[in-house]
Amino acid sequence: MNPSCLQYALTEEERKTFLETGYLIVEDALSPEQVAALTVEFDRIYDDKLKAGHDPKTALFYPNFIPDHDVFLNLVDYEKVLPKVWGILGWNIYLYHAHMIATPPNGQAKNDNTFGWHQDSGRVNQEMESHPRPRLSLKVAYFLSDVSEPDRGNFWIVPGSHLNDNLQLPADRQGQPEGAIPVRVKPGTAVFFDRRLWHAGTPNWSELQRKVLFYGYGYRWIRTKDDMTVQHLWDKSDPIRRQLLGAGVNCNGYYTPTDADVPLRVWLKEHQPELVR
Repeated sequence: MNPSCLQYALTEEERKTFLETGYLIVEDALSPEQVAALTVEFDRIYDDKLKAGHDPKTALFYPNFIPDHDVFLNLVDYEKVLPKVWGILGWNIYLYHAHMIATPPNGQAKNDNTFGWHQDSGRVNQEMESHPRPRLSLKVAYFLSDVSEPDRGNFWIVPGSHLNDNLQLPADRQGQPEGAIPVRVKPGTAVFFDRRLWHAGTPNWSELQRKVLFYGYGYRWIRTKDDMTVQHLWDKSDPIRRQLLGAGVNCNGYYTPTDADVPLRVWLKEHQPELVR
């Protein structure tokens, strides 16, 4: 880990924004060249799925894409993003979930049906005994397509809703909850969001395909949410990347980690000691 990454550390203003609203937008997180390279591999995977029988009229949800190409692997510990992730969650973290979504134009007339609003993590939201629910994890969404205009399959959110265990939806299932907004960003933007933030995917009523990569970071004692077949990548990874890819000394190390389990903590002790406790 190059100490130069600390120029992208979470600022106090960014922390305040994330804690109060449940999300944070970082423009130009990816360069045009990175967007182009990622898009080539994204499109290759999408085309392979079409050849395998995926319906081109429906959205493609494809998890565990990290092993498919180094261009995806290199974002796991990306210097412009990871320092903000550990600034929010701390050092005992790893990539527990990753998925790409391609949302093609649906070819249908626009309607005002209520979207599928939810918080992430499924049963966690029924089984954790606390209020508000615990944060536990966050996602970083890298946008490869232009969703700066509405109706392009935009990700919708209710800012500040991450501290609410319930969301009031329209009784007739027409329209969206109070305060809901579309996330409208240019390619190369990274959007961080708390897993508890009420959000929804939406239909794509445009003529452009929506392309997004999601990287989910959580505490090391959380189980993976998809297969995450990344163990074969450990040998070619440096210690911090191995941690982020789920490596550890033994099972107890996920709960009571040693320095060998969490090299990120060792690095932070030297370079950002205020974050180590």
